[in-house]
Amino acid sequence: MKGPLIMTPGPTYVDEEVRAALAKPITNPDIDSDFYEYYQNTCSKLQKLMNTENQVLILSGEGILGLEAACASLIETGDKVLCIDNGIFGNGFGDFAKIYGAEVSYFKADYRKAINLQELEEFLENNHDFKVATLVHCETPSGITNPVDKLCLLLKKHGIITVVDSVSAIGGERLETDKWGMDIVLGGSQKCLSAPPGLTFLSISQAAWEVILNRKAPIASFYCNLANWKDWYEKQWFPYTQPISDIYGLRVAVERWLEENNPIDRHAKLANAVRESLVSGGLELYPLDGFSNTVTTINIPKGVSYQDIYDQMLKDHNIMITGAFGFLKDKVIRIGHMGENCHEEKLYLTLKALDLTLRSLGVELKGELDKLFISAIKG
Repeated sequence: MKGPLIMTPGPTYVDEEVRAALAKPITNPDIDSDFYEYYQNTCSKLQKLMNTENQVLILSGEGILGLEAACASLIETGDKVLCIDNGIFGNGFGDFAKIYGAEVSYFKADYRKAINLQELEEFLENNHDFKVATLVHCETPSGITNPVDKLCLLLKKHGIITVVDSVSAIGGERLETDKWGMDIVLGGSQKCLSAPPGLTFLSISQAAWEVILNRKAPIASFYCNLANWKDWYEKQWFPYTQPISDIYGLRVAVERWLEENNPIDRHAKLANAVRESLVSGGLELYPLDGFSNTVTTINIPKGVSYQDIYDQMLKDHNIMITGAFGFLKDKVIRIGHMGENCHEEKLYLTLKALDLTLRSLGVELKGELDKLFISAIKG
């Protein structure tokens, strides 16, 4: 039986070329010098994707591992941490900081809007005694992209180390890690790069390394201890056995991204067309601004439920979309247009299926979503 078309905001469809790489014969990654070179070269390719000269690491664990590793490695008991909060993931970053003893303050913002630079600047005028600030590039549940380019430079002016969750943005949104003064940037394999879930990758600035390596207290973890990786290449030693097949797959996924003419423009063009078609069809987007180029979040029309939409899309059209969680549970549906999902034919099929599903559930639309999508692409 053919599986469903997965149009969720990660995990995404995995191309056959990536799947084939997963089946390559493995070696012993702990002792094979060729694999150390392969890992290093894969990290170099990720540096190009992230536009950074900073060291890049690949960790064996889904994107949450990167968030926790950054907090574990940077934060000591009593450190003041600023959590920039305009969504579920932004707020949740504070919980990771608290695990490692941080005194967390929250900069609270409108959950339907991107972070306002001026408001943060005013907050920092009298509240800037922070060691670390955490922020989210793409708030995936709400479909909002924050202006991390300006936010990180502002925080850097106050000497604050920045930790940026870019898991749902890297590869689909513009990212200039060094130019924007970002200290730790976190990505995941299963989002815009369309590799299988299971890997975190992250870049670490020299300023972040200095904090990590000059702590007063030991890092209260082994698996989340980034200091263990500082000289891995020189020592030809990994802290733990690497998930070699997953890295083979990630390498091919990164190469596919680098070989494409302009994947960032593809994401922007198709995301705009999706939003335009939905709004023209009479549906309401959850965000009021800061619209993401990797996921669109739509308020569920009155009189229908998320489960009704999900079940019918899957049963009648073999297409999987998703809802959200936390305060957005049963209030929104989300369409992922990231990585291998972000192609015209897949989004056309998804919008056509959504149109038929909503109509069958009694929702009145102002036009056919699939036709509106094609019109939006043509401009």
